Amino acid sequence: MKSKLASSISLLPLFFLGLFSIDAFVLGQQNIDQATIAGHIRFLADDQIEGRGPGTKADELTQLYIATQMQGMGYQPAGENDTWTQQVPLVGITSQAPAKMEIVGDNQSISLKYYDEFIAVSGRAQPTVELPKSEIVFVGFGITAPEYDWDDYQSIDVKDKIVLIMNNDPEDDPELFEGRRRLYYGRWDYKYANAARHGAAAAIIIHTTPSAGYPFSVIQTSWSGEESELGEDNSPRMLVKAWVTDEVAHRIAELANQDLDALRKSANSRQFKAVPLGVTSSLRLSCEIRNRDTANVLGLLPGSDPQLADEYVILMAHHDHLGLAVQRDATGDNIYNGAIDNASGVATLLALAKEFALSTAKPKRSILLAAVGAEEQGLLGSKYFAAHPTVPVGKIAGLVNMDGLNFLGRTVDLQVIGYGKSSIDALVQQAATGQDRKVVPDQFIDRGYYYRSDQFSLAKVGVPGLYLHAGTTVRGKPEGWGREQLEAWTEKTYHQPGDQYDPNWDLSGAVEDTQLLFEIASAMANADEMQSWKAGDEFEAARKKAIAEAGSSNE
Repeated sequence: MKSKLASSISLLPLFFLGLFSIDAFVLGQQNIDQATIAGHIRFLADDQIEGRGPGTKADELTQLYIATQMQGMGYQPAGENDTWTQQVPLVGITSQAPAKMEIVGDNQSISLKYYDEFIAVSGRAQPTVELPKSEIVFVGFGITAPEYDWDDYQSIDVKDKIVLIMNNDPEDDPELFEGRRRLYYGRWDYKYANAARHGAAAAIIIHTTPSAGYPFSVIQTSWSGEESELGEDNSPRMLVKAWVTDEVAHRIAELANQDLDALRKSANSRQFKAVPLGVTSSLRLSCEIRNRDTANVLGLLPGSDPQLADEYVILMAHHDHLGLAVQRDATGDNIYNGAIDNASGVATLLALAKEFALSTAKPKRSILLAAVGAEEQGLLGSKYFAAHPTVPVGKIAGLVNMDGLNFLGRTVDLQVIGYGKSSIDALVQQAATGQDRKVVPDQFIDRGYYYRSDQFSLAKVGVPGLYLHAGTTVRGKPEGWGREQLEAWTEKTYHQPGDQYDPNWDLSGAVEDTQLLFEIASAMANADEMQSWKAGDEFEAARKKAIAEAGSSNE
């Protein structure tokens, strides 16, 4: 509850606020509380919302809930034709794989069991996909990176072949691909896309928990239902996209009279040459195809400064999850509630939106709320927004993306995903100092988190963005406790039906993080200049281009 002084000041005209040293933004943060955050999560993660799968009635209900919350706070609709939404056209593909997949060698074969040992989906939106008998080629990391003088496809034509790919990027040399830090080259979506560009008929990625950052159960749940792609996507396509377990990959190599560990070791060199394995496979998939839409929910709080109001700070969170499971778990549950991932991010977005709406001192730049869809399908909602921005990209001052929140309690540290990339670091440091907290870079650098959430879509068109993860040093808990809890959550709960609202969560840390994000977003909205990438960053050129095209305050 606000003090009498705070309540009195909030009634004063803006003219008189200049006479006081009290920061109106800090006063506003008293409205951020556990009950507000928990209430949004509880609704969005309820069984009645059926996991918020894209293109479903539950998806439409989720969008309506978010839009009405924005409306009730006094935001303006910022979607298409004065509505609250930007429609995102999708094509949904539900693939039916056979129970077995045969890998055939010269004198023997091995049989792989669907779901337990391999997962396969169609790479094309058509009723039947027939992968003819094709040779399997080990292509190492499957990377083509001219800036590193690296090309795993340099020695072979893989047209109409099946490529077997490691799920990572080279990490032995800290000067090459940034060592253990996972880059986009190490992500599965890059690998499939690059294989398709090289004409491969199919690509099989080898799953390991260290290289993926999660167990094979996440592959099973994330790749066994309806897969989506943007309706306008005309990029090269393969027939089949597949995953196999590490154990299966070893068996395939043995069938080819090869040693997988030796192949992996050889792949860590620029001199690596792809290895035809001399074994073959074929596969037939039947598919259900449907055209459907999801939507990005957009709301606007106009800026107060006539010179800066046409520039924007975006607050972003994805509102979707996986929907309903094809198979029920051991408890009979088939709803992917997505409480932490990402009802919690939407809850944080709405809490921040409320603070800006109630703050006496209005931000100079405009605040654009963006609850985007189909993130779990490959960042599709934010990708569509980046391709069809509702405001000029060069006028976006900065972005705050929220994907998961801290449910462990208040932390000493603050993880910044992508720390060192942009001017936003200084804003984070200032806000963290005010909370007596320590800013630390990503504590799980081998998992490529920067390229796994929606700020990446906007970064590719030049927008600097902030993405935080929960700290690992929890106040009042033993050393290592927080990290153990987060690892256990990833192992057992991530992308599983168990990601449900828990009234026993300690959301005090979530409140503190949300207050910090409010301070950072406020600083972005009131700074003399827009945020920028550090010199030489991979996204710097895109930023300069966007600003030049838009003609903004950073020219």
